[in-house]
Amino acid sequence: MNYRELGRTGLKVSVIALGTMTWGEQNTQAQAHEQLDVALDAGINLIDTAEMYPVPPKPDTQGRTEHYIGSWLKKSGRRDEVVLATKATGPSHQTARPSHVRGGRLNFTRENLFEAVNESLKRLQTDHIDLYQLHWPDRPTNIFGQRNYVHHKDAVTVPIEETLAALQDLIKAGKIRHAGVSNETPWGLSRFTHLSETCDLPRVVSIQNAYSLVNRSFETGLSEISLREDVGLLAYSPLAFGVLSGKYLAGRRPAGARLTLFDRFTRYQNENTERAVQDYVSLFREHGIDPAQGALAFVNSRDFVTSNIIGATSLEQLRSNIASIDVHLSNEVRQGIEAIHERYPNPAP
Repeated sequence: MNYRELGRTGLKVSVIALGTMTWGEQNTQAQAHEQLDVALDAGINLIDTAEMYPVPPKPDTQGRTEHYIGSWLKKSGRRDEVVLATKATGPSHQTARPSHVRGGRLNFTRENLFEAVNESLKRLQTDHIDLYQLHWPDRPTNIFGQRNYVHHKDAVTVPIEETLAALQDLIKAGKIRHAGVSNETPWGLSRFTHLSETCDLPRVVSIQNAYSLVNRSFETGLSEISLREDVGLLAYSPLAFGVLSGKYLAGRRPAGARLTLFDRFTRYQNENTERAVQDYVSLFREHGIDPAQGALAFVNSRDFVTSNIIGATSLEQLRSNIASIDVHLSNEVRQGIEAIHERYPNPAP
């Protein structure tokens, strides 16, 4: 395993991180514990979860993923080996956002964030969270594949400086070590970094956004801020919900797969994404590379990426995804990737 620094913290995290959002829906507690054992034994130390998980988010399963991690931490005694990251659910500006979490008290106020952290700490059975992230912005903006930004000038939102002050209090209380953002925009990230410097508030150390071969929008705007401000990307959906493995090509729907089980996930399903995936899969296979490992190796190689968050529903998938750390893409393969990207730029934002 390789490791990179988390922001300017001096903390080293594994280039491969373990995502957990299927635990409690597609994976049992026993399977979650097995994945954690395998991941840590392979050198992974960054574990990412959220109070909202598992997905799809439902009232009767909310928090179950954190419960599974907490029971493993208690059983294994390996808390000191883990950089534990979780997230606070944001406001439900759109109907697709869950409003059942914490009784709908989702704006990033001091009171709400303290409630969220305290509940996560109970479920996780730990006394601190290493990286506490805001799952999406408090303000309405383009996230989760939305296009055509609409400015909601009358929306009531919590000012970023107020949220940073609340995170500062959580750090002082010893409940969290560091703060990060997720699904943020260039404007949002620049405001967070600016206010931390001008108002003596905590500096966000990471940004968790979608990034993959079919969604490289992070490269426009955010990548420069990330590198110049040392706010590294924790890349989620690096396989575009498994689409980049090629298993869904030609209309296939493997039994038990996420897009087979749930019809709500349409972000990576359109004609141009299908065409791009077919070309990427063909390119990797021509060079003797497993398509999923090739797609992950591309994300691993990016200089603005701190960690690549993989997810799996089986140990076979997990081990294969972890092995992407040893896959190196030749110049010929990289040139092929860029040629496909020119044909189909960001078909699944």
